[in-house]
Amino acid sequence: MGYTQENLTELDLLMLYDLSNTQKGIKVHKTAEPDKIAAAQRLFEKGFITQADGGYLTTLGGEAAEQAQSLFTMLNAHSNQ
Repeated sequence: MGYTQENLTELDLLMLYDLSNTQKGIKVHKTAEPDKIAAAQRLFEKGFITQADGGYLTTLGGEAAEQAQSLFTMLNAHSNQ
């Protein structure tokens, strides 16, 4: 079992959040790629973000974004060597 393309797009959106500033949200515009719009809607329905088009991270979303960003850092730790 691996990540689906939908999962990867959701993770990409979570990576856009600035974890050092909880007052900074994101906006997925209606002109964005359809997969990004759909990912934002799914994250909203799952309770990760406050708006269907982005908004702010919920507590659950903050935890998920932190995990996603940490995993990304770990996976890429040796790519610059």
